[in-house]
Amino acid sequence: MFNTLTNQYDDLDRAHPVRIYLCGVTVYDDSHIGHARTIVIFDILRRYLLSKGYKVEFVQNFTDVDDKIINRALSEGIPVEEISSRYILNYFRDFDSLNVLRADRYPKATEHILDMIRIIDVLFQKGFAYLSQNGVYFRVRSFKNYGKLSKKSVGQLEAGARVEIDRQKENPLDFALWKFESGPPAWNSPWGKGRPGWHIECSAMALKYFGSPFEIHGGGYDLVFPHHENEIAQSESFSGNRFARIWMHCGMVTVNLVKMSKSLGNIVTIQDAIFRYGPNSVRIYCMSVHYSKPLDYCETILNECKQKWRQIEICACELSFASGKNGSKEDVKQLSTNTSNAFNHAMQVDLNTSLATSIFLRFVNELNRLAAEEAITLSMAKFARTVFDNIMGVLGLGLKEVSEKERSQIESLIQLRSKLREQRKFQESDSIRRRLSEEFSVELIDHKHKTIWTVVE
Repeated sequence: MFNTLTNQYDDLDRAHPVRIYLCGVTVYDDSHIGHARTIVIFDILRRYLLSKGYKVEFVQNFTDVDDKIINRALSEGIPVEEISSRYILNYFRDFDSLNVLRADRYPKATEHILDMIRIIDVLFQKGFAYLSQNGVYFRVRSFKNYGKLSKKSVGQLEAGARVEIDRQKENPLDFALWKFESGPPAWNSPWGKGRPGWHIECSAMALKYFGSPFEIHGGGYDLVFPHHENEIAQSESFSGNRFARIWMHCGMVTVNLVKMSKSLGNIVTIQDAIFRYGPNSVRIYCMSVHYSKPLDYCETILNECKQKWRQIEICACELSFASGKNGSKEDVKQLSTNTSNAFNHAMQVDLNTSLATSIFLRFVNELNRLAAEEAITLSMAKFARTVFDNIMGVLGLGLKEVSEKERSQIESLIQLRSKLREQRKFQESDSIRRRLSEEFSVELIDHKHKTIWTVVE
């Protein structure tokens, strides 16, 4: 894995559990395609490590106390808890649709207030924190390695600081650990009633469940500074240990090469993207360039991803119905083995999903070509299907399934269509094709001596 902290590639040790903490969403609105990109990438990382025998512990938090949540609650005239609960439910709706594995834990910030107070108290005692009229702040100058993640010195950061002026702060870079607030939500603390700063929330939850150091801390590239930089400063000042060993960051999503933002009105929600393109096409989109690079969201790219998924669906269909009489079993075995090896090599070197997906699609397209020539036997298909299914599992791609009752109906209609075609009743047979598409989302593929089918998304 490329480590943002060290600017080099660091290995993961299979002998030890891989503990991953991913900064989750602030639950004041529906998740968008930028969230999807990061969370799908970490889902693929987790799936790949599990497929290789690693033990993985995965924690992803919910930020459920934040000014954005409070403002949303005030605008709707309902409690803060209702806003956060609504969007946590919507989060699971969205990411279950994208076939993202559930995390081992989804801690909420509001459930760990006492853990945060304990850390702040220790920082206070060690001289890393100080009290002002507005709250408790972290003293950035007291942490000598501040800036090691973003690769900037304190002087550079101070010169370029674009922070709200607060004359109570010793330094413009000092950040809030605890903010005094009288209105809800607010909690009692040794320093006064208020609520935690954003950065201390993730430190408290990561340290509670993993201790330090743990293996991987991740999120979007926009979190490198100040969020992750501040997490490192307060966590390492608290514990005296390294906080996380590897820092992994995903590139930002743009829309037609323009930064995605609410102010520009170009936010694309996950539900919008799924409705237009389907969940598997959205997953393919999220992995279509290396995770560390920016990714543009535009109709052309998404339609290309939709076509790629269509080829994968066809391949699964062809392998399921394979009954060819010719072709070379050794050639298919070699193709499958080479694909598996190349796919694994791409994934092992910094999770290169773009290359891995290209390798998989070459495999898919070659199998589709052979199938079109009736050159895949049942035994050949079984061998290829093992590699196909393993890669699908790692990439988190999932074929649509039908019940036994639906399968029986579909196959009966296909048999009727075949008889009508034999009788040259093409208008009636086309009507059945349309019915299969509209009622069951079934796509038919006519071969010379048979018709096969697949359920498409």
